Amino acid sequence: MKKAFKFGLFILLVVTINSASAQGTKLPELLIRLDDIGMNHSVNMAAKAVAETGMPVSVSIQFACPWYQEAVAILKNYPNVCVGIHLTLTAEWKYYRWGPVLGPSAVPSLVDSLGYFHSSDRAFEHGHYKLDEVEKELSAQIERALHSGIKITYVDPHMGVALSTPELRALTEKLARKYHLAISTLSNVTYYGETYKEMWGEPIATKKSAFMDYVEHHLNPDRPNLMVIHAATPSPEMDAMIDENSRLMSDANGNSIVSQHRQTELNMILSPDFTSLNGKKFELTNYAQLLKGKDLSVLKATKVE
Repeated sequence: MKKAFKFGLFILLVVTINSASAQGTKLPELLIRLDDIGMNHSVNMAAKAVAETGMPVSVSIQFACPWYQEAVAILKNYPNVCVGIHLTLTAEWKYYRWGPVLGPSAVPSLVDSLGYFHSSDRAFEHGHYKLDEVEKELSAQIERALHSGIKITYVDPHMGVALSTPELRALTEKLARKYHLAISTLSNVTYYGETYKEMWGEPIATKKSAFMDYVEHHLNPDRPNLMVIHAATPSPEMDAMIDENSRLMSDANGNSIVSQHRQTELNMILSPDFTSLNGKKFELTNYAQLLKGKDLSVLKATKVE
């Protein structure tokens, strides 16, 4: 009888410990951020497809680009989507260019001889930008966003430019404080402890498998995990997009494969292989949820590990 009683206590203890352990287990937080929204119709359609799933996601709109109004009109309908401003100081596509919200004459140090933003971060730097003109232009982009009728939560830098030097970082932090906005993580600097990962440079053939391996096995359980996605639906306009900064976006014959890259990234986050893991391997969240209760006036940059 004593042995049976002790065995029963042992089983009860094991069950209790396992139950407590299960209740105390916290799944890693996964932030999905879609970049370059508003760039063209195809990326807007990708954002819509993701928004329609109901998943909590963050999207960064380029308010200097021609299609931002369509992006705003679409995303107003999806409360699961948190919107940020993809602060834009470069225009990287051959034949498809954009320039400052203020116009080239207002910020001449930010544009090339045709009045468009420079095509790369290096060209931007060599253009001898004036910091006061950067402030004027980024302020105009933020003002446009805030007056668009959609709630704005954060800013982040297109191609990393607005956080690329100490002076530009200080300026972006100044504007974030002024407009009560957060700053989303870049590859080497974080403000809210996020890790950083993107699939942009992963070959098309291995993109999904690398993505799935990462979200299943390599998320940090103690910090928010940011995954940056560049998505688009297939279309003639995407087929014609030529990235002037990267050979990774062209095949061996020099033909653009940007559309295939972006369609692959869209497909992988819409795939049941991924969506079925929410609540099992990770908890999807967005910046609005992550920042709840935080003082946005406190901006402390730390290095991404």
